[in-house]
Amino acid sequence: NLTGADLFNADLFNANLRGANLTDAGLTGADLSIAALGGANLTGANLTRADLSGANLTDAGLTGADLTDAGLSGADLSGANLSGANLSGAYLLWASLLNANLTSADLTGANLTGADLTGADLTDATCPNGQKHGSGGNC
Repeated sequence: NLTGADLFNADLFNANLRGANLTDAGLTGADLSIAALGGANLTGANLTRADLSGANLTDAGLTGADLTDAGLSGADLSGANLSGANLSGAYLLWASLLNANLTSADLTGANLTGADLTGADLTDATCPNGQKHGSGGNC
């Protein structure tokens, strides 16, 4: 249980954190590239400027998480719950957001080049251009 842990700039490259409880953890600037975080609970976690490139976040709970300027290129966020998450300025190049819940998420300035948003719920999300999305689908 890593609830509320301070892991500022931690080197967690290729770490196996499947199903870990990281609720409200401080992961600012952490290196979580190619980490296994499937099913992990990252509710309210601070992942500002964290490197999650190539990470497996399938079915992870990221409700209200702060992913400002995070690197998520090539990450697998299929089925992840990102409702209310702050993804402003995040790099989601070629990321998989298949069936992800992005309800009320903030994607202002995020780079979604090549990202797969098939089946993603973007209800009330703020799109990269700063405009509110209406009723699901792609920004």
